[in-house]
Amino acid sequence: MLVFIAIALSVYGLANFYILRRGWQALAGQPQARWIWLAVFLALVLSFPAGRFLLGHGQGPLAVLTARVGAFYLAVMLNLIMGVLLVDLLRLVNAFRPFFPASWSKDPGRTGLALFVLVAGTAALVIAVGAVNAARPRTREVSLAIDKAAGGRRNLTMAVVSDIHLGTIAGSSRLRMVVERTNALHPDIVLMPGDIVDESVTAREEEAMTSVFQGLRAPLGVFAVPGNHEYFGGLERNLSYLRKWGVRVLQDEAVLVDGSFYIVGRRDPTALRYQEVRRPIEVILERSGVDRSLPLILLDHQPVHLEEAEKAGIDLELCGHTHAGQLFPINLINKFVYELNWGPLDKGRTHYDVTCGVGTWGPPVRTSSRPEIVRIRLTFKESP
Repeated sequence: MLVFIAIALSVYGLANFYILRRGWQALAGQPQARWIWLAVFLALVLSFPAGRFLLGHGQGPLAVLTARVGAFYLAVMLNLIMGVLLVDLLRLVNAFRPFFPASWSKDPGRTGLALFVLVAGTAALVIAVGAVNAARPRTREVSLAIDKAAGGRRNLTMAVVSDIHLGTIAGSSRLRMVVERTNALHPDIVLMPGDIVDESVTAREEEAMTSVFQGLRAPLGVFAVPGNHEYFGGLERNLSYLRKWGVRVLQDEAVLVDGSFYIVGRRDPTALRYQEVRRPIEVILERSGVDRSLPLILLDHQPVHLEEAEKAGIDLELCGHTHAGQLFPINLINKFVYELNWGPLDKGRTHYDVTCGVGTWGPPVRTSSRPEIVRIRLTFKESP
């Protein structure tokens, strides 16, 4: 962990030094603007580590405000560094194949100011649009047929709600909006494949969230599995919140619902980092005494090793975690990391669906995906 923190801080520091230096050079013709830039930039850069430190020592208004500014700055930083890199790339190309107007080199002070405004303004616009996008989740509709009988049930409507990341950034007001939109889908059951709770929740927010969760209407219940952020924020504490809120948490176990189908819940791979057990799907099914003639629906936070569900005879696997990248260009990287970054997939007789989630991690900004609640309409084979 210490090595990881050291590497992360080094990368963070170098990236910001690069942005700071390029901004300072661009404002060479504007001495006063230079010092304003330096002061504002250093305040933003320090807000992220300062916010994490302050949150670790309490959740006062100053800590929350600093953490929120720091979270936003992560998105700003990413867009600034992309803008600066693009400008430097164009300058490199121009050095070998000149294409910049001659007037640019005659007045470098004016040119630098124009580029500074262009890069900073573009980053601000992208972040503003991304923040609006993150605040407006959509409903993604999916219809699937499972070739198994589910007792006397022929249809099932599920709402999949993942990656809310409740904590300092997303509080009870965000949760209230999610609950209202979920109830509007009239689900029979609500499934939450992880990362529901992120950082520690204040006692006041815990009570507010309890009241909000009690308004969630799902006749067959609300089921969840822990994600990696439940571990990072303190697993037992975060799971206690979920249980208090009326959520049935599954950890390497399967439960029969309505005598018709099974919900199978796996522990997150993060459990292995804490020297805890994450059982294979086959072992979970055997230990839970599952009747495999009934539909099997698996909740597994991270979409890794998808072939395991197919081999175990799972009918539908539901995952979250990826956020579909959340911020450009991370979505492009995700496509190389995960077999399924977002959306549906069929492998043999197994259906898969990865949701990009309804919340955000870090900055409440999305520039590569739109937050979503997934409504899945299942149809089952008629009982003989």
